[in-house]
Amino acid sequence: MSFLFRKRIKILPGVWLNLSKGGASTSFGGKVLTFNLKEDKVKTTASLPGSGLSYKTTSTESAPTRVSKSVWIWVLIVAAVVVIVVVK
Repeated sequence: MSFLFRKRIKILPGVWLNLSKGGASTSFGGKVLTFNLKEDKVKTTASLPGSGLSYKTTSTESAPTRVSKSVWIWVLIVAAVVVIVVVK
């Protein structure tokens, strides 16, 4: 048996810092669409709230360059803000 550690800290509405034994990650989004960024991977979860149905996918592309990585993160941030505004 092993110990688990998970902590989710809300930074802004729709933005969380996730801490665990495996490291830290950042999540953007809401109930319908969530993006989770950890190191060079992006995990995306789409769900239908109240139905119990969801779909998860993890990026499998090679690591992007430093410039394209920062652009990708800004695209995700803007998408998350749009999702939050539309959901509310």
